[in-house]
Amino acid sequence: MTKRERYQKVINYFREHVPVAETELFYSDPFQLLVAVILSAQCTDKRVNIITPPLLAKYPTAETMAKASPEEIFEYIKSCSYPNNKAKHLYGMAKMLTDDFKGVMPQNIDELRKLPGVGRKTANVIAAVVFNKPVMPVDTHVFRVSARIGLSTNAKTPLETEKQLVHHIPENLIPLAHHWLILHGRYICTARSPKCEECGICEYCRYFKKSIKK
Repeated sequence: MTKRERYQKVINYFREHVPVAETELFYSDPFQLLVAVILSAQCTDKRVNIITPPLLAKYPTAETMAKASPEEIFEYIKSCSYPNNKAKHLYGMAKMLTDDFKGVMPQNIDELRKLPGVGRKTANVIAAVVFNKPVMPVDTHVFRVSARIGLSTNAKTPLETEKQLVHHIPENLIPLAHHWLILHGRYICTARSPKCEECGICEYCRYFKKSIKK
């Protein structure tokens, strides 16, 4: 099976069986999604969804969060990973968003990455989820699943994986494909014990063919 054929079969499967795929983070506007994504680094969505309601009830906008201190923000997020750094990032992000962007979330990746706590993956999440731009955020799930299936080959970094996925996936499907791969990795193609017996794309999967199928 060629790489092009593998992509086509995988995409066709997801389009038929998972026509709707969305982030599992709770949010009501771009600012709240950015807060959740910053908190989600090395932390589960389930934990983030516990943290964000009281945090965002207290600081629902960039303006209100910018008036807080990192120490005050810390009290709301201390049950997540790296709360000290994330509290500083959230405060700095809210202040820059308020002072430099007038409270309006930038759509440009480079401008998003100027915000404290916002790296390439986080910027891509905002661009893809909020603005439906054809960018591919690569987290641990996307990195692992892409390599296992054979959508990415010899990719050593998330950026290399991102470039291969963006090259092969139709532009209009890239934001949706991001969620397909994340959800597949979270619930089926898990890190330690992939559920190949439940997988609808195992016949197209390089890992399954080499390691499981006899």
